[in-house]
Amino acid sequence: MCGIVGYIGKRDVAPLLLEGLQRLEYRGYDSAGIVVNSPKAAALKMVKAKGRVRELEARVPKRFAGTTGIAHTRWATHGAPSDINSHPHLDPENKVAVVHNGIVDNAAELRAKLEADGVVFASETDTEVITHLIARSQAETLEEKVRDALKLIEGTYGIAVMHADFNDRIVVARNGSPVVLGIGEKEMFVASDVAALISHTRQVVTLDDGEMATLKADDFRTYTTSGTRTTATPETVEWEAASYDMGGHDTYMHKEISEQADAVDRVLRGRIDEKFSTVHLGGLNLDAREARGIRRVKILGCGTSYHAGMIGASLIEGLARIPADAEPASEFRYRNPVVDPDTLYIAVSQSGETYDVLAAVQELKRKGARVLGVVNVVGSAIAREADGGVYVHAGPEVCVVSTKCFTNTVVAFALLALHLGRIRDLSVADGKRIIEGLRKLPEQIQEILEGEEDIKKLAAEYADAKSMMFIGRVRGYPVALEASLKLKEISYIHAEAYPASELKHGPLALIEPAMPTVAIVPSDGLLEKNRAAMEEIKARSGRILAVAHQAQEKADHTIIVPKNEDELDPILMGIPLQLLAYHTALALGRDIDKPRNLAKSVTVE
Repeated sequence: MCGIVGYIGKRDVAPLLLEGLQRLEYRGYDSAGIVVNSPKAAALKMVKAKGRVRELEARVPKRFAGTTGIAHTRWATHGAPSDINSHPHLDPENKVAVVHNGIVDNAAELRAKLEADGVVFASETDTEVITHLIARSQAETLEEKVRDALKLIEGTYGIAVMHADFNDRIVVARNGSPVVLGIGEKEMFVASDVAALISHTRQVVTLDDGEMATLKADDFRTYTTSGTRTTATPETVEWEAASYDMGGHDTYMHKEISEQADAVDRVLRGRIDEKFSTVHLGGLNLDAREARGIRRVKILGCGTSYHAGMIGASLIEGLARIPADAEPASEFRYRNPVVDPDTLYIAVSQSGETYDVLAAVQELKRKGARVLGVVNVVGSAIAREADGGVYVHAGPEVCVVSTKCFTNTVVAFALLALHLGRIRDLSVADGKRIIEGLRKLPEQIQEILEGEEDIKKLAAEYADAKSMMFIGRVRGYPVALEASLKLKEISYIHAEAYPASELKHGPLALIEPAMPTVAIVPSDGLLEKNRAAMEEIKARSGRILAVAHQAQEKADHTIIVPKNEDELDPILMGIPLQLLAYHTALALGRDIDKPRNLAKSVTVE
């Protein structure tokens, strides 16, 4: 959600921080701020602004020199978006500055105690509590002051702290919210996302929960919140700065939709085993005997990742014949689930930092479960916490709404299902059939993308709708759910998804000419059942847009997609609906890459 950037070195810090904030704009935010210091300054200098980074940049004075600084983009939790509620937060003497991602759960209690001691708060935020706690600590070092404050904090945080009396350092800490150190030549960076660092360094260290770090211009050290030194080895980021640019597209979403053929080729590359009609997934840390002992698979994710998990469960059940289901991680972790030693749990997250998913993983690990991760970001928290897993290799995804990562995640599940199936009872012939289908995907995706102009015209036909319904059966239902989510995320058109079989059990009451229906109609064993559902809609004067492998007589319009194997068809049928959502939102003038109220990486509950 919120974004953190920090720098200490010899360069003029303000331009670096503003550039970093611009790199983090995709995460979702409502205000921004920056604080800087120089070696000889007695107090910190700060500028904050409600709105976009460009509003902040316009307020930064020409003489705003400094060689150390921290900056932040805020997504409101405590207190409405405003200049004063923006981060950083300073103490009354302008000595201590804090930026913070996360939520202080006991902020109200701590605030009351501080106010009783005479502290006057300037903002409504929970973060300002941290600032005052650090400023009031009697410890001799900045590290100890921060540690004293964190002992009193309950909740999640990724923080960066500056102190005018310790102007040779930045102290950072993590508990449930990402903190990444960037290692430069006689300069150091910190951020909540490597996107803010990548144009300056590809050498990074990702902090673990309960870990802190001190950054100086020529050095860094990491340690636990109790003070024990830890060993941190820098890793090289896979992607270059150009991967985070728009590459000639008008939006990141359009760029990322258009990259899907290459992205799918990347997740397949080097993994297919022609000899045994299976795949290599070396990161699973799951041998054949252990795989045969799995009695159930439970997939956990949130939002788009949950929908990908639903398709993944269908693939695993169909190819490996293991009972499988998907559940929102946010629900799973609160219902005191029975954790079965014969169940394989799979955590799905694009960022690898989604708080609800990470918390579910940690609870499962505490109870002795085996957990695999299906994530996009190498070295992310879920990747490190899990026993093994599959990287989806979609590449950086900047738009708040996920497109190519969703597609690659489903393909990764197809690989996992094939792997488990061939260990168990899936025949060589069926293994070969699925591999041939996987190999066809990039070319078929490209074929769909080449029909974008036709989909754009269809979007114009439906952009006036106030509400839309999406339906599908079995494999088509998760596609309908994801397509419905995409439309409402970026166009703000109300949309609902239902199993087509459930129409007569209530949703038919909504059908009228002003309520279009998008029907997922693959040419599989349920084709006639899906056609019957469309008959029910047409009988009630409903408009229908079908996504199918052949023209549908009962539909007003049909988007035809190439046929693959039945199990893999959902991968292709979702892509034209990404384009439909995109062009609908474009026709309505929406801010496509940064839809209102949403954030890319949800690191709070």
